[in-house]
Amino acid sequence: MIARGDVVVPGDKSITHRALMVAALSDGRCVFTSPLAAGDTRSSAAALRALGVQVSPLSHKRVAVTGRGLKPFREPGRALACGNSGTTARLLLGLLAGHPFEAKLTGDRSLSRRPMARVTEPLRQMGAAIASAEGGRLPMTIRGGALRPLAWRSPVASAQVKTCLFFAGLTGGVRVSVTEPVTSRDHSERLLRLLGVRVEVEGTTVTVHPADTIPAFGGEIPGDISSAAYLIAAGVLAESGELTIRNVGLNPTRAGFLRALERMGAQVEVADRWTSLGEPAGTLVVRPARLSPVVVEPDEIPSLVDEVPLLACLASRAEKGWTSVFRGVGELRVKESDRLALVASNLSALGVAAHTEGDTLLVEGTDAPPRGHVVTAGDHRLAMAFAVLRTVPGADVELDDSHCVRISYPDFFRDYARVVHAA
Repeated sequence: MIARGDVVVPGDKSITHRALMVAALSDGRCVFTSPLAAGDTRSSAAALRALGVQVSPLSHKRVAVTGRGLKPFREPGRALACGNSGTTARLLLGLLAGHPFEAKLTGDRSLSRRPMARVTEPLRQMGAAIASAEGGRLPMTIRGGALRPLAWRSPVASAQVKTCLFFAGLTGGVRVSVTEPVTSRDHSERLLRLLGVRVEVEGTTVTVHPADTIPAFGGEIPGDISSAAYLIAAGVLAESGELTIRNVGLNPTRAGFLRALERMGAQVEVADRWTSLGEPAGTLVVRPARLSPVVVEPDEIPSLVDEVPLLACLASRAEKGWTSVFRGVGELRVKESDRLALVASNLSALGVAAHTEGDTLLVEGTDAPPRGHVVTAGDHRLAMAFAVLRTVPGADVELDDSHCVRISYPDFFRDYARVVHAA
């Protein structure tokens, strides 16, 4: 297969969520270009509208949000449907914690299985009243109000956890400190600092101080590196060609995939660097490469957690007989699906030697073409990761669900077909 062409991936999902929500706290009209217009971000936009915030229709070209200050919400007349978006649910809980009314959050079947105690426990310590379904999961009702300052030591490195608590501090007017085992994505810290909020970082502890106001702001949302990763992988697996991917976000706390890929022997060139909304971005140029096995350690996982399934697929194409090891990937068990188990079982179904040992994933390289049926469990990242293996000569990879990619990258299969061609 040949991978050749020029492509722009959708706006970053994490940044789009945060831009929408921080804009709601601002003092005016905020306009963003190139946002992600997909299932998860539409859930956030719809929830903000239900809470009384003016949000224009969300398209891939632009979205406008009219902020209403640090306590922008009105009591909703219905439950806030978060769909499949854990980011929507967790970040909304933080925003709602400072509002003195009751709101109910619901999610689809997948989201209703995902853990929420990691945010509800500290929010309760701050003073929010929260009632949830069995196991601390959605559906969930929160009643916010006057909050207390918080110093929280999070047992997991999670940008969603710390952003939820920072948002609670902003709407509640109190200081919040979060200490993580290792540093997670820092999109929220970058954006808040850009807007004049006092943010202090010491090691893995981040402290956000109360703000008197957040000014209106706007700008271009960088392309999502997690979406770009699938096309990067296709370019690496191809037999020939050169693929250019423009306007990709290159935040160091999100670029672990590129660092792991470099250790595997791939060379991804970065050009045309720029910055927007406090985020570095650039153009990536990708060429085919012969891959070596890789070892990924637990402290790397927060910077590439969404790309572990894809890296595992790439590891299956590394040098025959050599094993790649991914340690500390237990967080994958509580994503949209049990990604850890499904990565191993699907690779096995394609003829790859792969298995888990506790929170470790092991994948042996092979030169046999991947052939078989993949069970996605409706998980967009699994669908795209295994679809990329179709780039391998002689591959025959069948997905049970390709429509689930609409959650994060609705045009993935169109873009893939446009740049990957038969030799």
